[in-house]
Amino acid sequence: MKPPTEVSVFLLSLSAPVVLFTLNNIPAIQEPLPILGMGIFVLGSVCLLVHLIVKNKPKVDPLFYVFAEFSFTCLVGLTNALEQDGFIRGFMGFYLKMGEPHLSCAYAVMMSYWEGVFHFGLFLIIIHRMFNGKSYRNLGLLWAGSSIAHQIVLIPGVVVGKHGSNLRPVFVRNVPFFLAPFWVASVLFNRPTQMPVITADKISVEQKKKLTSRPVDLLLSLLLVGAAIFSVFRAFVVLDCSFDFCFTYIYQYEPYLKDPVGFPKVMMLVYLFYAVPLLAAFIYGLQTPGCSWMLDLSIFFAGAMAQTQWCHIGASLHSHTPFTYRLPSDKWWPVISLNVLLAVVPILLALRCHAIPTYFMKPVSKGHEEKKKK
Repeated sequence: MKPPTEVSVFLLSLSAPVVLFTLNNIPAIQEPLPILGMGIFVLGSVCLLVHLIVKNKPKVDPLFYVFAEFSFTCLVGLTNALEQDGFIRGFMGFYLKMGEPHLSCAYAVMMSYWEGVFHFGLFLIIIHRMFNGKSYRNLGLLWAGSSIAHQIVLIPGVVVGKHGSNLRPVFVRNVPFFLAPFWVASVLFNRPTQMPVITADKISVEQKKKLTSRPVDLLLSLLLVGAAIFSVFRAFVVLDCSFDFCFTYIYQYEPYLKDPVGFPKVMMLVYLFYAVPLLAAFIYGLQTPGCSWMLDLSIFFAGAMAQTQWCHIGASLHSHTPFTYRLPSDKWWPVISLNVLLAVVPILLALRCHAIPTYFMKPVSKGHEEKKKK
């Protein structure tokens, strides 16, 4: 009897540290081009093994191959994080020296933990639901938001930061990992949202309520406004705004924003150009009934903000960040509180949208309602 598919993927992923340890002890694979070639070979072999796992299953969702392949790389990331923090050794030396040296910086270490724990667990749950006929759409959107945010900060951050002058050929392997989450997101967004059946009368009553009579939505709106203001402010800070309060903030509160690795600066600009417009859209959606897009976009955005803030907070405290750029001990509570709140607010918004979606649903016609009853 074959084990469940998610168990097979789990066991296959566990081979990642073994592969890394083996490659780290082969002298011939210590140069940039051999590392790139071996990386392609390993990922291709994983794809073949994944296909063998499901070759006898009818109608395999094509997204399964993405999730299974990424599960393997999640364990590569976790191995990197554990080695950088001194828990293990002898796995990543060859890859960091001639492959991707930036993976040793604090931001990449926190990113690797996120992949190895959160993403990996998410993949196993998604694959389990996929092969048991259950919906995984929301979980998939959560991962897509997280992964896209990871890639649009990581790749530009490496290029414009201090590691940009030391790019190796293996860096091109980020291209498919950059494109895959966008493809997954487009597929999932085009699949119909599962909506609860609610009568037109209940929808009408809920949608007639003004924002002031919905205290939770009012509080969320205020928090979203605060998050947008904070994001705009920090973008001005990393752009060397000459105002005294910007100078004070970057030197006395969040010196990590000027870390030459490049990731914090890119992240703040991503927030300015992408997160702030989305925050404005969510504020609009909380005041305008029938914005059904709030359900999908809120969970996508929650994944993105959780990932970036985890990496940002962790990197500002991590020992791999030079001491001058770490969070000052006397400013720990206000800065951490603001950053945690920036991650929590989108999660609260997504929970609100999915717990009570009535306000965001399109009004149901009487004819459609009667048909449902029959």
